[in-house]
Amino acid sequence: MQEFSHYLNGTRVQGSSGRYADVMNPATGEIQAQVPLANSTEVNQAVEFARKAQVGWSAVNPQRRARVLMKFVSLLHENMNSLATNLSREHGKTLPDAIGDVQRGLEVVEYCIGAPELLKGDFTNSAGPGIDLFSMRQPLGVSAGITPFNFPAMIPMWMFAPALACGNAFILKPSERDPSVPLMLAELMEQAGAPKGVLQVLNGDKDCVDAILQHPDIQSIGFVGSTPIAKYIYAESAKAGKRVQCFGGAKNHMIVMPDADLDQAADALVGAGYGAAGERCMAISVAVPVGQETADKLVEKLIPRIDKLKVGPYTAGDDVDYGPVITAAAKKNIGRLVQTGLEQGAKLVVDGRDFKLQGYEDGFFVGPHLFDHVTSEMDIYRTEIFGPVLSTVRTNSYEQALSLAMDHEFGNGVAIFTRDGDTARDFVDRVNVGMVGVNVPIPVPLAYHTFGGWKKSVFGDLNQHGPDAFRFYTRTKTVTSRWPSGIKEGGEFTIPIME
Repeated sequence: MQEFSHYLNGTRVQGSSGRYADVMNPATGEIQAQVPLANSTEVNQAVEFARKAQVGWSAVNPQRRARVLMKFVSLLHENMNSLATNLSREHGKTLPDAIGDVQRGLEVVEYCIGAPELLKGDFTNSAGPGIDLFSMRQPLGVSAGITPFNFPAMIPMWMFAPALACGNAFILKPSERDPSVPLMLAELMEQAGAPKGVLQVLNGDKDCVDAILQHPDIQSIGFVGSTPIAKYIYAESAKAGKRVQCFGGAKNHMIVMPDADLDQAADALVGAGYGAAGERCMAISVAVPVGQETADKLVEKLIPRIDKLKVGPYTAGDDVDYGPVITAAAKKNIGRLVQTGLEQGAKLVVDGRDFKLQGYEDGFFVGPHLFDHVTSEMDIYRTEIFGPVLSTVRTNSYEQALSLAMDHEFGNGVAIFTRDGDTARDFVDRVNVGMVGVNVPIPVPLAYHTFGGWKKSVFGDLNQHGPDAFRFYTRTKTVTSRWPSGIKEGGEFTIPIME
């Protein structure tokens, strides 16, 4: 059986804690590898390597750091197939989804190549008599990232690419469920020219996470995962005086107006609701048609599209729309929530409970589900299911539909489908959600804008990637400078007045 390792100071290192986690093949339900779980001693060791490496890395000018990222992008392209194949084998997502996972991370790396421009400070000449003011952005030191299973390539790159571009060292704690791609990324970064110790990977569970949170030399922490864990990491990091950004759960609505192109809306809902088996924080899990006639027509169009979805292993290639969910526990939880939806009065119009895949009976496959007549009090509406389950909540007016999205505790993403510009403009202006789509079901911003939700979907002031990433991974230092024309005796004891 394959045994994974940590990646410390440029070397794959076997774990010393004696604790391991199983890495499953979600398509077969079999254990395919084991991964070591780091302890506090290994965290301390990684931080010490990072501290030493960061001193020299921060002294490298931003343009030369950008050249390393440019080489890293080339290596990502060269290794795309092996990255995607390993990702699919451990996560279960289809190869096109896996390639997209790597590609969206790669785009953030490309943005970070602009570090020389993004790290420039401000300058004011002659702010006062002989006085100049200027600011500079300086790295924090050692940063860490705790990333989820569902995007094992993209989200790590969203974190470590800007951190490294700003001159920090970075310790990545990826999900122990699909560890191979993060390890490959660290090796590729070193091949690109990053010094040993600048990017390290520690596999682990809560023990490792707590050691990271408590370590005094880790200056900032990024996290993506569930809201309860996001709140915990945010609170513990704040206690320790660390800079922190935590991204939690989601329940994304798609409002469908009576004037919308219903074929376009139905296609969008199927792709956004069932792609990657629904294991995306930006997945649409709630369809909100406005008007009973709109709802009837939309559900009528959804059913045959959902019935045609092909579920299978990534090895089936382009013939598969989505693969298994990540674990047996995830599959069981989805089934429990589906049953709860039925018990609470929702109508299951597409029933995937009896789905079986010949030859893969022990895999973690979940058939597609579509609920109708869901209400806001039901568990399947309030809870992030993280599976191929779409709920339809019927509304009688635009205001009622808008209120559903605004009143929900999560505020990650939302979309509206309409042909009316006034309605769309009003929606964009009023809705209290961080990422909004107009006739776009999954409004994930491109790399040069920032990604982040509102309400209980985020804890922290700055978003991921885009300009916010460079603000998060640097401190601003402002300098007031005066060079007097002559040296005078005595000192000054007042703040100079800028007249």
